[in-house]
Amino acid sequence: MTEHAVAEREPARPAPSGVGSRRLVAIVIGILVALLVAWVVPRWWCGREADAWYRGDPSRVRGLAEELVAFEAEAEDDRQRATGSGALDGMWGLLAHEMTALGLAQVVLAHPDWRDRYAPIATRAATKSLSPELRTVFTDAWHGEDGMAHLDSAHGHAYLSYPALALAMARLVDPAFPRGPAAELDAIVASFERRLLASPTALIDTYPGEAYPTDVAAVAAAIAVHGRATGADHSAVLAHWARQVRAVQIDRDTGLVVQRMGTDGRAHDAPRASGTGLAAYYAGFADRTLAEQLAGGAFRQERNLLGFSAIHEYGRGHHGSGDMDSGPVLLGVSVSATGFALAPARAFGHRDIFTRLFRTADLLGLPLRSGPRLRFATGGVIGNALLLAFLTSGPELAR
Repeated sequence: MTEHAVAEREPARPAPSGVGSRRLVAIVIGILVALLVAWVVPRWWCGREADAWYRGDPSRVRGLAEELVAFEAEAEDDRQRATGSGALDGMWGLLAHEMTALGLAQVVLAHPDWRDRYAPIATRAATKSLSPELRTVFTDAWHGEDGMAHLDSAHGHAYLSYPALALAMARLVDPAFPRGPAAELDAIVASFERRLLASPTALIDTYPGEAYPTDVAAVAAAIAVHGRATGADHSAVLAHWARQVRAVQIDRDTGLVVQRMGTDGRAHDAPRASGTGLAAYYAGFADRTLAEQLAGGAFRQERNLLGFSAIHEYGRGHHGSGDMDSGPVLLGVSVSATGFALAPARAFGHRDIFTRLFRTADLLGLPLRSGPRLRFATGGVIGNALLLAFLTSGPELAR
């Protein structure tokens, strides 16, 4: 038998005990370092701009505002060419123009020296939000009854709150606001005031038989800002609305508003965070105390993982897959509700909540700089318009 064969049959000698211990320690340290990196680096990277946005840093605000100015210019070019290329229509166009107007108007309120740049664009966007083609889905739902042509109707047409609020905010900040849209706004607000006061529940319908407390909060916001812009006294209708929100529209167990209701106050859906978060933003224009109450309901739905927050859509005891209002609902979390909550978090001074929510928005939104412009790449025009409105929402709205 050769020496080589004998060597192969000899058992392997164990490594010294000290070597094995050092290897185990190295593995444990490596795991701990990896966990520390996973804990620290993403939350730092995605939250690095949060404080600047919370403070309303002019360079961030102006960058996103310029992105929306470019959108309005491109939309105008599309309209003039009549090609429809790149244009938004229907409800998405309505939302994009409305939120652009609101965001730019809020920028002017926070930075009055920028008025000459942004107030005319806010007016342009607000005027576009009143275009008949943007409310076709609602006109069809009302069997051809266009809310603007039937302001004396007993029907609610609460969807008109979105262009009305945009017009009111533009009128508030633009000294050159045109007479035509001003007269249309006056007529819408008068109609809303009559309808709200006639409703014992302060609910008016968006679709036949369907009222959305969020839309009605936007109605109240439009009425309130109209009062600020014109000096009209709307205190009676706003007080009626606020009382009935608390009495009828907020679910007592969860603190969330019911997403859909009948005008009689009966629930047609669950209490949900997406409607509550957006209602808190709109209520901030009309009744700060009520808005803070709604915000508290939305914040109780916060779920936090590794410093990133998201908002759970359904109130306790309720479940669902979500819809167009909530956006995708993944593991119970709503994309829309998470974005909506940014506005009341900033407006009511919840810096920690704002930071956690912003990290999530930054992670999913992919912010990009291009010259003087800033955009969130994954949200498109609507996402950028929403974020401008929510990231610039502040206490000056309910003055």
